[in-house]
Amino acid sequence: MDQAWGLKNMLSAMVGRQELPPAPGHQASSLLAAAGQPRPRCHAITVAGGKGGVGKSTVAVNLGMSLSMAGHEVMLLDADMGLANVDVLLGLAPSRHIGHLLDGECGLEDLLLTAPRGLQVIPGGSGARRLAQLDSNGHAAIIRAFDELTRPPQYLLVDTAAGLTDSVAMFAAAADDVVLVVCDEPASITDAYALIKVLSRDFGVRRFRMVANMVRNEGEARQLHHKLSRVSDRFLEVVINFSGWVPHDERLRQAIRRQSAVVDLWPSSRSALAFKQLASAVDTWAEPERAGHDRIAFFGNRVTPAAGY
Repeated sequence: MDQAWGLKNMLSAMVGRQELPPAPGHQASSLLAAAGQPRPRCHAITVAGGKGGVGKSTVAVNLGMSLSMAGHEVMLLDADMGLANVDVLLGLAPSRHIGHLLDGECGLEDLLLTAPRGLQVIPGGSGARRLAQLDSNGHAAIIRAFDELTRPPQYLLVDTAAGLTDSVAMFAAAADDVVLVVCDEPASITDAYALIKVLSRDFGVRRFRMVANMVRNEGEARQLHHKLSRVSDRFLEVVINFSGWVPHDERLRQAIRRQSAVVDLWPSSRSALAFKQLASAVDTWAEPERAGHDRIAFFGNRVTPAAGY
C-alpha cells in the first residue's frame, strides 16, 4: 500500500495550494486568474461498485446522459484504465485515449468524444497493460489535466474500475459524491461493504449514496439498502443514503446490445424513467463546501491524509 500512501500525500499537498500559476499558454485560466475570478464549479461524482457485473458502467452512462438531456453540461471519464468500456456501451470509436494524454501527445480536450444528447466522454483505453498499472504520478497527472479545460462542465462523472484499486480509492476520496451501485447478491453486498470500509477508514470518505440496480421494485431496493446500512451502522462511522433504484428491464438489456443508452433509445421504458429520476435527485444533492479552486478543483478538497498505511 505504499503507492496509495504516496498518492494521498501528493493529492493532499496539491489541495493545500491555494494559488497556482495557470498552465502555460492556457488563455482561459490566465484570464480568470487576472480577473481574480474563481473557476466555475463542477460537481464530481464517482461511480463505484465493489465487484464487477453490478451494472456500474451502465448506471454511469445512463445517469450522465440523463443529466445531459436535462440541459446540463456533463463529462463522463472512463477511469477503468486498461479495461475501459464506456465507448463500447455507446458505440463510439475513439482514436485516442488517456494513454496519449499521459504521453504528452494531446490535451484532454483532444480526447473528448461527443455521444448522443451532448454527453462528453473521455475514453480510458482498453487492452493497455500500462494504463491498468498506473502509478500515483499517472493518476495525479490525469487529475491535473482537468484544470486545463477551457470550460469545466457542470457535472463530471467518473466510472471507476471494479474492485478496490488505488485508482478507485483516489477518485472516490477526491470526488464530491460517491455513488455505490449494488445488486441483490451476497457477493455484491459483501464487496460493497469492503469498499466502504476501506474508503472510510483509510481515505476519509464518510458519506456514500447507494443505488440499487436490477431489482424488482422499490421495496426490494430499500431492503437491500437496509442490509448494507445495518452492518455499516454497527461497525463503521459512515452515512449511506438511499439514492435510487433501477428495475430489471429487458429494454435496458436490448439497449446494451445495441450499444446505446436506454434513456436515448427508449426514454419511456421503466429503466429510463428510473435513471431520469436519479438524475433529478442528483440536482438536489447539496454542494459540498470547498476551500478554493486549485489544480484539482474539479475534485474539491476532500482528500485528507490516509491512516493505516
